[in-house]
Amino acid sequence: MSLNIVVLAKQVPDTRNVGKDAMKEDGTINRAALPAIFNPEDLNALEQALQLKDQNPGSRITLLTMGPPRASEIIREGLYRGADTGIVLTSRAFAGADTLATSYAIAAAVKHIKQFDIVIGGRQAIDGDTAQVGPQVAEKLGIPQVTYAEEIIKVENGVATIKRRLKNGVETVEAPLPLVVTVNGSAAPCRPRNARFVQKYKYAVTPSEKANLGEDMLRLVDSREYLNLYEWDEKVVEADVEQIGLAGSPTKVKGIENVVFTAKESKVLDGGNDAEIEDLIKELITNHTIG
Repeated sequence: MSLNIVVLAKQVPDTRNVGKDAMKEDGTINRAALPAIFNPEDLNALEQALQLKDQNPGSRITLLTMGPPRASEIIREGLYRGADTGIVLTSRAFAGADTLATSYAIAAAVKHIKQFDIVIGGRQAIDGDTAQVGPQVAEKLGIPQVTYAEEIIKVENGVATIKRRLKNGVETVEAPLPLVVTVNGSAAPCRPRNARFVQKYKYAVTPSEKANLGEDMLRLVDSREYLNLYEWDEKVVEADVEQIGLAGSPTKVKGIENVVFTAKESKVLDGGNDAEIEDLIKELITNHTIG
């Protein structure tokens, strides 16, 4: 059976490069101060979608992301790997959203897509680490959910068979479609860019980007429907403005502290021979620094 698959993806700040200017005074992330990357576990989710597409000819993958217009970068990254189209949910009204407001906006966008069989996203985003958005989207859509998925084994007769990786082991479950699935980082890594898809989609643009094109590029994009990505705002998805952005976010940041780890003591090996190294390792194990 062919499937309509929606992959939830997020462009996140690279938390490996967090500095003192990473947060604004109002407690929101200063995204302009950090490099933006494709959220790692969302790439795992994309790979599960691509595997389903391989197993079910005729399936279609739509990438959905919420963020500023530049989030179109990860839409193109998804297209280069095998997705079919993408939507950027973007508006100043969405800014400052916590997980409750984010999941409401995403659920509204999924409802606007209308035809979907399975929604797949990463377990959590590295800029929040809450693992709340996926389950909240499922609740707002009123459909079943399977979390901590490591592999979507198959979809047959309207039922998905999924392997979950839990703290104390692995379990295999079945769930009816439509369905929301969140995927662990232990799942298969996403396949690399496909050269053919890069050539096909490298000029894919959103309406915001299209407005800055020259005449030749504009003609090219207009002549090829697949190069036209989508931008939706709160009006398109018919979202209640009281439930999105800061207005719809009950979570408030009261304070931020920049913690810098420093060494209390250090030890230098004089000769660095095997015996000294062995003694140091034993000492570290004894005081539970390692092991």
